[in-house]
Amino acid sequence: MKRLRVIAMADGCEELLKGLLRLGCVEISEPEVRLADPDWAALLRRNESDAAAARTEIADVNAALDAVKRFAQVKEGLFVVRRGVTEEEFLSADMAEKAKAENRRINGLLRDLSRLQTEASRLNARCAALQPWKELDLPLEYRGTAHTRARLEVCPAGTDLAAMRGALHDLPAELLEAGADKQQLYLLLVYHRDAEAEVQETLRPYNLSAVSFQGTVGTAAENLSALDSQLEENRKGQDAAEAALAASGGSLDLLRLYADRLTAETAKARNAGNLLTDKQGGKILFFEGWVPAEKLDAVKKFLDGADCAYETADPAEDENPPVKLKNNFLTRPLSMVTEMYSLPDYRCVDPNPLMAPFFILFYGIMMADMGYGLLMVLAGVLITRKYKPKGTAGHLFGLLTLCGISTFIMGALTGGFFGDLPTQVVKLTTGGDFALPALFTPLNDTLMILIGSMCLGFIHIATGMVVSIVIKCRRGK
Repeated sequence: MKRLRVIAMADGCEELLKGLLRLGCVEISEPEVRLADPDWAALLRRNESDAAAARTEIADVNAALDAVKRFAQVKEGLFVVRRGVTEEEFLSADMAEKAKAENRRINGLLRDLSRLQTEASRLNARCAALQPWKELDLPLEYRGTAHTRARLEVCPAGTDLAAMRGALHDLPAELLEAGADKQQLYLLLVYHRDAEAEVQETLRPYNLSAVSFQGTVGTAAENLSALDSQLEENRKGQDAAEAALAASGGSLDLLRLYADRLTAETAKARNAGNLLTDKQGGKILFFEGWVPAEKLDAVKKFLDGADCAYETADPAEDENPPVKLKNNFLTRPLSMVTEMYSLPDYRCVDPNPLMAPFFILFYGIMMADMGYGLLMVLAGVLITRKYKPKGTAGHLFGLLTLCGISTFIMGALTGGFFGDLPTQVVKLTTGGDFALPALFTPLNDTLMILIGSMCLGFIHIATGMVVSIVIKCRRGK
């Protein structure tokens, strides 16, 4: 890695970041180290960035993508076939405008659907509350006459209704059952206003609770009928929104391309926030970063044509540059295993070339079957060629292919093909004895297997010790 420092006019920030983004080989450092220095902090401040807006927009696009996949019932299978695009198509302003309009439309449909679903939940809850009172032929807003008071009450389902009526026998009051379910009894209590205190005191032991339907006019049956009409209209609205989302399946590729475009824009905005600018109006920009040595010429060529000044240098002893593994076809898939734990220290040894032979060989020894090895090689090669997986998935299937080759070779040495499948097939069909040729068999040559394992283990441990010694010698220890 090479240390890169750049100072430029703020007006050229957009083009500068866009050019570095195209190169894809510069990592801009966080500016906290510089801002912690009082001399630097007195002159510079962190540059403003719209990274938050970019992240919000990409979240909206991802929501639209999820909705299209769900409602259009897009079946992609285990792997997504990647479609190649040109840089012109990727950065096209016309594509961006079409995608923005489609994104707004789909998210608008999602908001409408969410609103309708919330409204439907409210209406259903209202129906559930009114349903027990459906048989009560009395307006829910009715509170009594000049001399009587009417109240809607509920009590636990196990309450003795006859006992309550018996308790009210000597009072000017009547208790009517409006409905019941497994949890509660729904009652209408009518009593003379002058006897309100005595009625309430008499019914206190029975745990009655008053029910009120504020703003509701008419009987429960009339309100339920109106709610059913509203729910029907609501369902039609939901169906229309879902149908419109289901018809948006053709926008999937456009939205995916725009999501990738926004990911790049987010990275650019995030790096813009790592730039430093002056405190006297933001006229200049300064940033530090790292460039792989083999990419330095391309970066210099771009910066020479940009309106900026720059310098490069080797990492200082107290600096900790980022790590970028440099491997070949054989060792590159092992990056998946390395990254699962942590990347090596910049000044240490890349473990992949040292680990690859042992990992692949030991995997083959553990499996040791030509049939399994053949399946692994076929799966790794076919999936890689058809779907071209990237990143961790790409490493996984590359490693699967290499381990499959090792498994096949060890299976050939031990005579294994899906266990002893050929032997059993011949025995069942002809009754004869048959066995694949083998250099040795783990069940019979156990002593040789034990000695071989100890020798491989010794080589493995000795290799690690030699690497440790070399590192320490290089560091003067």
